[in-house]
Amino acid sequence: MPTPGLDGYAPAWLEPEHEALAELARSFFVNEVLPHAARHEQQGHPDREHYRAAGKLGLLGLSVPEQYGGGGGDFTHEAVLLHEQMACGEGSLGLAVHSGIVTGYLVAYGNDDQKRRWLPGLCSGDLVGAIGMTEPGGGSDLQEIRTRAVRDGDDYLVSGSKTFITNGGLADLLILAVKTDPSQRAAGISLLVCELGDDRPGFRRGRLLEKIGLHANDTAELFFDDFRVPAANLLETEGSGFFQMMRQLPQERLVIGVGAVAAMQRAVELSTAYAKERTAFGKPLIGHQNTRMVLADCATRTRVSRVFLDDCITRHTKGELDVATAAMAKAWLTEGQCEVVDRCLQIFGGYGYTTEYPIARMYADARVQKIYGGTNEIMKELIARAL
Repeated sequence: MPTPGLDGYAPAWLEPEHEALAELARSFFVNEVLPHAARHEQQGHPDREHYRAAGKLGLLGLSVPEQYGGGGGDFTHEAVLLHEQMACGEGSLGLAVHSGIVTGYLVAYGNDDQKRRWLPGLCSGDLVGAIGMTEPGGGSDLQEIRTRAVRDGDDYLVSGSKTFITNGGLADLLILAVKTDPSQRAAGISLLVCELGDDRPGFRRGRLLEKIGLHANDTAELFFDDFRVPAANLLETEGSGFFQMMRQLPQERLVIGVGAVAAMQRAVELSTAYAKERTAFGKPLIGHQNTRMVLADCATRTRVSRVFLDDCITRHTKGELDVATAAMAKAWLTEGQCEVVDRCLQIFGGYGYTTEYPIARMYADARVQKIYGGTNEIMKELIARAL
């Protein structure tokens, strides 16, 4: 994973197996998925078959124990996969959610039966995973969710709606945040694993949302009207959902940070190459001081970001990544991504505003990074509370 301005640099956690994984992942994205990019953008979602193809190569569930069909690795392996996906510009497959988040909830909170029922399918790509937290009436304030789950014999009856659900158009398995006790705030939230299907009574997928970026990834609305979910699909106990999410959100924010740094690296690499080829006033753009200064600033921001990210990854694999540091990573790295991509786009001039150049799509894709996973404003509040 080369980093501009970091010749010879390697993360402390990098092993030869990570380098082999990076090569395999890069080959998969470049040769098998990217050739279909234009069609994916037009249809608004990836092909389900690409999840299965990734599963056959062992690229899904890298941190899931082998006994449940996974790779038996840890978060460093997931980070390598997600870095390579972003670094080559593949944005259709929702692997950050599918493998970076959903499998983590099941490994952490699922009982053995639940793990055996769902993890092998997620690792093979036969199941596509999603997580449902955000609702139309609220986003970052998870304690105020309104989706209800009422016990009815051996089932829960779920009613409510979720929106901005990554992988929502294709998802077969949804970890759903619900209120099992509306009289409580955090203590009234539980997590249910929902097996979805368009023929399931009480469940309906809404439209695929039209976004300014990430056009190839399916982001959807989901609706529930007395949708039956077996009580056996509850993760741990009623009322533990909010605290489960709080324990998992640092990894989700680190997943976002991995994508941010990979995007910064790609932006610097693309703009440096363009500046060497494009001429203005009789010499290459990189021969002009202003261009060199911009690239120097962006390369420096990228270098610092990479080192900070790798420190967070090391802390996380040791179980030492605290909430405030994860919030710092999410906020600072995504703001850096937006800044670096914006300044690199300027080097391309008018061409940077045309979608035929990757930097334009990167600009549109970057903006949501400061919103999902908890807005950056919320991240700063979390940081301030720790001071």
